[in-house]
Amino acid sequence: MKHALEFYFDVGSPAAYLAWTQVPKIARETGCEVEYRPFLLGGVFQATGNRSPMDVPAKAQYMIDDLQRFARRYGVPFVNNSHFPINTLALMRMALGLQLREPGRMIPFVDAVVRAIWVDDKDMNDPATVGAVLQNAGFDPEKLLALASDPAVKDDLKAVTREAVQRGVFGAPTFFVGQDMFWGQDRLDFVKEALQP
Repeated sequence: MKHALEFYFDVGSPAAYLAWTQVPKIARETGCEVEYRPFLLGGVFQATGNRSPMDVPAKAQYMIDDLQRFARRYGVPFVNNSHFPINTLALMRMALGLQLREPGRMIPFVDAVVRAIWVDDKDMNDPATVGAVLQNAGFDPEKLLALASDPAVKDDLKAVTREAVQRGVFGAPTFFVGQDMFWGQDRLDFVKEALQP
């Protein structure tokens, strides 16, 4: 039986961005099916009492250096966004809404958003910037804004976030292979091992 890899992510997490760049390769190498789980990291922090490592100055500097090391190892671009933290509520509603209503469009959407934040240093707190990024990626910003405002999508994002907390998720990215949970993009070797037949 083919294993599934559940991937809980929020575009506002630099570690989730790095994981996002590697998950397709892991899927190809292991033959797993990836089940993307867009959720709201801020909601998880609120529910669990966790907080961003960027809130702790010494840890923040270490994390920035470590993220750069991993980006070099993975061969992907990475900039520490100068507008961090990004309020991702609307963006994650859009991601989940697309996953539910136009599944083939979710990955291109997330690709565009993470590139804007973690490569191009865009201020995705600014609605005009968000609109330009989405339009340049071939999306209709007004349509996505309406999707993010849909009460059903709002409820769905709350439900996925609650489910994550109930399963023990406290940060992003988090992966599940069966019942085994792995937190952090620096645990991808363990994820890959767990996916081996």
